[in-house]
Amino acid sequence: EEPIINTDNKLEEAKTDAGPILNSAATKPDAGESVLEEFQKKASEAEEKEEVEAPKKVVVADGEKKPETKIYTIRTTANREDQVLEFVYSNAARKKLPVFSVISPHGMRGYIFIEATDRISAEQAAYGVPYAKGLLPKAVEYKEIEHMLEQVKRDINIQKNDIAEIISGAFKRDKAKITRVDKVKGEVVVELLESPVPIPITLPIDSVKVIRREDGKE
Repeated sequence: EEPIINTDNKLEEAKTDAGPILNSAATKPDAGESVLEEFQKKASEAEEKEEVEAPKKVVVADGEKKPETKIYTIRTTANREDQVLEFVYSNAARKKLPVFSVISPHGMRGYIFIEATDRISAEQAAYGVPYAKGLLPKAVEYKEIEHMLEQVKRDINIQKNDIAEIISGAFKRDKAKITRVDKVKGEVVVELLESPVPIPITLPIDSVKVIRREDGKE
């Protein structure tokens, strides 16, 4: 006589041995959430990559050492120096290039100077600029162009009680007497000679020209 097999018990044992039966519908991650997480991950990686690769504008904070720079010469069409300067400046700002200054010395025709950390940055700033004819092969030393950039301080010999002519502003061509001189502020206080009532007027020191001194010298 064949033994009776209890299939129900065997099935229960099989379930027990195999472990719990996983409900795939319950444990499978939501497809929408998975795609969203993947998208966010890629976007984050792209942002990090962009932050690393994007050129950055060099900003020097107080107390920081300024990066080493070089000065390059850009050839331009004569009498177009100011236009080239404006275009180069805009290019450098738009591209966030490490360019620190663009200079057009007074009286120099056909050339402007650009201060940048490297030649490639200077070339990128000048690239595609109308009337710009490219960079000269060699960088220049600051001492070579220093005399073109620094203003020479003029010793203005003005004293109290001098008679002066006003050479600019609303009182141009009027004669005035100097009542006070402030060389620190670069100002003088004058009284107009032709005014019926002496009213003190403060003017820039370079807007008057001495025409007569108390001792009679002109």
